[in-house]
Amino acid sequence: AQRKTRFLDYLRPIVQSENRGISRERQRLEGLVDKLRQGGKLSRTEWRWMRGLADSYQVESTDRRRLAVAEDLLRRVDVVPVSLVLVQAAKESAWGLSRFARNGNNLFGEHCFESDCGIVPKRRDAGKRHEVETFPTVRDSVRSYLRNLNSHPKYQELRAIRAQLRADGKPVTGLALAKGLWFYSERRQQYIAEVRNMIRNNGLAELDREN
Repeated sequence: AQRKTRFLDYLRPIVQSENRGISRERQRLEGLVDKLRQGGKLSRTEWRWMRGLADSYQVESTDRRRLAVAEDLLRRVDVVPVSLVLVQAAKESAWGLSRFARNGNNLFGEHCFESDCGIVPKRRDAGKRHEVETFPTVRDSVRSYLRNLNSHPKYQELRAIRAQLRADGKPVTGLALAKGLWFYSERRQQYIAEVRNMIRNNGLAELDREN
């Protein structure tokens, strides 16, 4: 119990800090979306910033209307509930005790696919070439995980759930977004159920009120 508390207390402010950074980007983006919807034009500086954001979030910006780019970005540049981040970090890293967490600051089991990009899993199947990515700091691991959920095609459903909650004026919660983790684990629905149970059993749902 003490180990779990220390893990959550250590990680929570990092996640909240990274989410605040995303919120600032989203706030600026919302201003540009409003400007474009009202028929305004972006300055060269504004468009350069948006194109950089599009590159980071894997949104195509070449030969597209700027409003379309901005609206696509708006579905991706958004916070991930703290409860969901904490539970996935705990689950994927065995509460920070896994070899990948201790030796590579990787709390989420993220893979990389270039030689010597990370740590080779001991039980990697024959013919597989993936490694478990290493990060300079835990914050870098959190940042990569957030960007992964916000940009990878596998998590389009998670982003759609979040966008619908926003449109309906409902809170964005880990319990709701967990349903979009179908492709995070080969165990599919069982994995989702375990994530949601961990959020409930550890009393973490209340952390999502600020979303």
